[in-house]
Amino acid sequence: MNINEEVHNAYEIIKQGGIILYPTDTVWGIGCDATNPDAVAKIFKLKKRVETQSMIVLMNGERMMYNVFKDIPEVAWQIMDLSENPTTIILDKPRNVAPNLIAPDNTLGIRIVKEPFCFKLLEKMKKPLVSTSANISGQPTPKSFKEISPEIIKGVDYVVNLHRDKIAGKPSTIIKLTNDSQVKVIRK
Repeated sequence: MNINEEVHNAYEIIKQGGIILYPTDTVWGIGCDATNPDAVAKIFKLKKRVETQSMIVLMNGERMMYNVFKDIPEVAWQIMDLSENPTTIILDKPRNVAPNLIAPDNTLGIRIVKEPFCFKLLEKMKKPLVSTSANISGQPTPKSFKEISPEIIKGVDYVVNLHRDKIAGKPSTIIKLTNDSQVKVIRK
């Protein structure tokens, strides 16, 4: 399969407010345009997840980060530079994203991705991409495409045809940072 073709197909669906099932730098994810509240609501519905359980967004670099967060603590960049494994950072006071993505404490988890499919898709979207594990809420996170339930596969608008055989590593490390630079590891 051609990566550029898959990026194009996924982008067309996302642009119309659809949701996709796609490979990330960690596990398979369900995603949509992070600025579209209706698309975000579709994912909550598919996962049977309550809207107070926030989902994370993927970004492809500094520019996108500053579009969503006005103040980014210095330590956030250090953590991202030093992390060998995919790392999600939770930051305060996001803006320019769908309100139903923002956690009750006014934070948002983000991850900068280098994985080629996600990176290229983000370049095309010029907007952050929602990423949440491809499972019904409360069920185990699938480690490979084969483990994803048919309900999820049928429930999305497009399934990306890449890395179907890959077995994923573990989900990302999650670190919460507050604007007064407190650091808290949520998931190792």
